[in-house]
Amino acid sequence: MDKVKIGAIGVGGMAGGHLRNLAGFDDVEFAAMCDISEERANKASQDYGGTPYTDYKEMYDKEELDAVYICTPPFAHGEQELIACEKGIPFFIEKPVGTRRDVAREIHEAVLSSGNITSVGYHWRYHGHTRKAKAALEGANVVGALGYWIGGLPRVPWWRVRAESGGQHVEQTTHIFDLCRYLVGSDVVAVHGFAAQGSMTDIPNYDVDDMSVVNLQFASGVVANITSACMVQGWGRVKLEVLCRGLVVEVNSGDAAVNRDGETESIENDTNGGLREDRVFIDAVKSGNPSEILAPYAEGLKTLEVSLAASESFTQGKQINL
Repeated sequence: MDKVKIGAIGVGGMAGGHLRNLAGFDDVEFAAMCDISEERANKASQDYGGTPYTDYKEMYDKEELDAVYICTPPFAHGEQELIACEKGIPFFIEKPVGTRRDVAREIHEAVLSSGNITSVGYHWRYHGHTRKAKAALEGANVVGALGYWIGGLPRVPWWRVRAESGGQHVEQTTHIFDLCRYLVGSDVVAVHGFAAQGSMTDIPNYDVDDMSVVNLQFASGVVANITSACMVQGWGRVKLEVLCRGLVVEVNSGDAAVNRDGETESIENDTNGGLREDRVFIDAVKSGNPSEILAPYAEGLKTLEVSLAASESFTQGKQINL
């Protein structure tokens, strides 16, 4: 195909970066912009092209799409992806892939049955410094990892509602959970965590955790601890540290560092992960070959299951085996 005809479902803040990236590709054409807000749908249509819709079912019925970008909040996932699978339309979905394990597994089965090309928005996997960090760990005996997403409270109202976001560890720190899985290169087999509340009582409609700590055990024997906190003001820590004997690899959103026996090498990012993941997805749609996609839906499901197991551990007070 000369032009990949794209439909977008959800054209708010999360979609903005993808739409700008796609607009810069000569082989992409916007066919449809869908959002529950008519104003947002119309604005995106004016900015990028495509017919505006407020009903994704109508969009699917009326448009001939080569691919669809689904950038809706976590709680909204489900039917949008299932229809894409029924119609054989490749889809890109923003992380996390949902808030419910049963819905995500149903979509996963539909993806497998349809053979659909999929990609999940774990752009940290595509950063140039992440690639170099992974290369530095090649052949190393990884012992453990420490991860953090500590900062303030995002402004979007649904984020602070557990039923809609799943909590910080599900919606935001998912990047760290996923990066840890990617760099360790092994599946998580056990999860145990604790969560704390009580410092954010002045925030309306807030029922998520203020802070959580989650311990992971991997099939390879590696152990990890990942901490989330959203009540901090004017300070933050967002990164993953992978620990080996004589080697520590640290990755954050902008760069990385490799410390070998006390000597540190800084690694700058030479590849925009968000731009790269969009380019890889479009190329996969055009060629029918998804081999360069680093986070297909199956990977997104595995990361979601880890964070949902942490949610269960918070409430049940025990280790959850996967």
